[in-house]
Amino acid sequence: MDRPQHGRTTIGELGAKWLGVQTHLKPSSLRVTEIAWRSHVEPRWGRTPIAAVKPSDVAAWVATLEGGAVTVRRAHNTLTQVLDMAVRDSMLARNPACGVKLPRKPKAEPIYLTMEQLQCLAGECSRYGELVWLLGTVGLRWGEAAALRVQDVNFLRKRISVERNAVTVGTKVVVGTPKTHEKRVVAAPRFVLDLLDPLCVGKGQDELLWSAASGDPLKLPSKGSWYYGALERCMAADPDFPRVTVHGLRHVAAGLLISAGANVKAVQRQLGHADAAMTLNT
Repeated sequence: MDRPQHGRTTIGELGAKWLGVQTHLKPSSLRVTEIAWRSHVEPRWGRTPIAAVKPSDVAAWVATLEGGAVTVRRAHNTLTQVLDMAVRDSMLARNPACGVKLPRKPKAEPIYLTMEQLQCLAGECSRYGELVWLLGTVGLRWGEAAALRVQDVNFLRKRISVERNAVTVGTKVVVGTPKTHEKRVVAAPRFVLDLLDPLCVGKGQDELLWSAASGDPLKLPSKGSWYYGALERCMAADPDFPRVTVHGLRHVAAGLLISAGANVKAVQRQLGHADAAMTLNT
């Protein structure tokens, strides 16, 4: 096939091929990529020949995209990667989506809790109080905590092995490796381990510490769920109580660890961050 014929290949044709080779992505990442493709990229660019894409057209498209900065950047990144494939296959000389100005991602200010506030939140979470204590002191991601099994908790060494991650993909919970693909062993306070001990009694080594009625790992709490109901009660009792999300409990754990004297490198390992810069921004 000569170069002019290459240029007549549509983004829709190339995009289908590109999506088909994204087997390295975790299920949750693949799902958001497919949503970006179906919702934003394919409707606008599906029938467009790759040779007809101009940087000015891409810039105009980005300007019309609705949603937050993350949504816009994800849609643009999806188009960019599809066109990158065309460049690598010598179908295009350069990528017309590169260099387009994108909205900045808003930087959320980290929210911290005192131990007393964390105790209040855990107390309001009733049957999941131990889980909140774990998230707010050890700093696991929700999916890492949800996937914990009895065999992952070493009560003697006061350590927890983080080997799995449970993420919600559509209506299903899929268990895979941790976010950075790196398994790790983290320290846990004795009082938290004492709270986890009763959850392990009578269970097999491969059983989950927490599970849904179906036996699957718990899904990330949504608005109106047990977690946010507990948070609202804490905020009603104390007007100064911060609105901390489930993910925000990682920031809480980082703050408590640093205030207890842990150095940044140790906190980085504990949280499973790829580099110390991520920890410093936590």
